[in-house]
Amino acid sequence: MRKLGMIGGMSWASTRRYYELINRAVQTARDKRTSAPLLLESLDFNCVYRLRSDEEWQRAAGILADAANRLKDAGAEAVIICANSMHKIYRDLQPRVDIPIIHIAETVGAKMQADGVKTASLIGTHNVMTEGFYRRRLVSYGVDLLPPDMGVVEKVDNLIYDELMQGRATRDAERLLKTVITNQSRDGAQAIVLACTELEMVVDIDANILPIYDSTTIHAQAAADWILGKD
Repeated sequence: MRKLGMIGGMSWASTRRYYELINRAVQTARDKRTSAPLLLESLDFNCVYRLRSDEEWQRAAGILADAANRLKDAGAEAVIICANSMHKIYRDLQPRVDIPIIHIAETVGAKMQADGVKTASLIGTHNVMTEGFYRRRLVSYGVDLLPPDMGVVEKVDNLIYDELMQGRATRDAERLLKTVITNQSRDGAQAIVLACTELEMVVDIDANILPIYDSTTIHAQAAADWILGKD
């Protein structure tokens, strides 16, 4: 098996989920005694929290590049960033790291293309829902995305940062996401992309009105496949 580096802490709640999913996938593929060879660089999320300006994003790119290179020096042969929003700096980050960074939106797009999904709604933080860095990756796999509803964008963004990233999952949050997904179905979405690694805390990905493409689950499976040499 190949050794994978994880850049986590953004937030700790989703990083914990990544660790579990990757190990379960490797265990299923091998045997019950097998654990995935992983290295974890857990960042202080407060240092990369709700970035706005170009200067702040450039500073974050430096922080993640340093983390990725520490993982490489420790023996990692590839890296994953356990967060959707931080892939905004992927193009700045990858040239500064000499090992592959497995892009989360690429894994989601490939899965949706394989399933024949043509129209979907993207739900995540403000920058994921409104900026092109994530949307373009999915569109390149033939997925047409519904335009963001700015009222929904603000509500979901606040929910993610003020509750889910602190490990809090409430019934009100579950009701909000259920309403959002129902409305997106009425607007023509064939599927929902949960493009925030914490959203599975309040969305039942296996029993919903639409097929749910949970970025955490898909990214973690791609990471496990890479560890096992299936890429």
